[in-house]
Amino acid sequence: MTAVESRAATEPDATGPDAPGPDGTSPAAPGQHATGPATTTSWLARRNPTVKAAILLAASLATLGFLDPRPLLALYVLALVAVAASARVPARTLLLAQVPFVVFGVGLVAVNALSRPGTPLVEGAPVSVEGLTVGVALALRGLVIGVLTIGFLSSTPPRDLMVSLVQHARLSPRYAYSILAGHRMLAAMPARWATVRAAQAVRAPLRRGRPRFGVADAGRAAFALLVTSIRSSERIALALESRGLGERPRTVWRPVPIGRADVVLVLLVVAGWAAAVVLAISL
Repeated sequence: MTAVESRAATEPDATGPDAPGPDGTSPAAPGQHATGPATTTSWLARRNPTVKAAILLAASLATLGFLDPRPLLALYVLALVAVAASARVPARTLLLAQVPFVVFGVGLVAVNALSRPGTPLVEGAPVSVEGLTVGVALALRGLVIGVLTIGFLSSTPPRDLMVSLVQHARLSPRYAYSILAGHRMLAAMPARWATVRAAQAVRAPLRRGRPRFGVADAGRAAFALLVTSIRSSERIALALESRGLGERPRTVWRPVPIGRADVVLVLLVVAGWAAAVVLAISL
């Protein structure tokens, strides 16, 4: 055995779900993040990812049945408190993460208030009461789903999610590990972009002591990022195929269990959802 083969035999698999990340860190343990803020001690981070994904999907579909802003506002406040407490997401992070949803919600309110016919809000104004009500309800619907999504993403490591989907949702390993590999590539793109731009800065002309970049430089950097990403995805695909992914049953090194606490989580969500809706309707 040559020195290269000996080193390859002792090094960990660089394409497996538990391989070190792009920054050289070791994979996260169950209930621990591979990327993003650490929430290893939060109660929600220790819950089963498949259960949380099912709750997120069911809650998102349940909001579609409301066009009254009152229950949606109650659900939004409840979701904010629940995510901040159970996932231990800092208030500043939680608020900043909602900015895209707020911008989207403002657009919904404006479009519906101006385009829907109905009773004018103010005499002579093109804003209708019915359109404003529907727009606010749609905006709150998006905010509720957004808060729940933030709580899910901040408390669910990608590796645990894929393993749990294979275990409990019977998702094909071909899809699960392909998604996980794509997630790791996406997480590595900012570092690759910085590397490409740093290489350009070495060759770029200086302006007042700083590299001068133009639109063409950004285009070349984007093309270089695209090429390197395609090459990496090709290597990963070949590595997964060479291991016979999906051809036979696979074992899991660190299974993700479902316990009584996951049942408690489901009951708490159902009870809280029902209580918020009943309270809002009764007001």
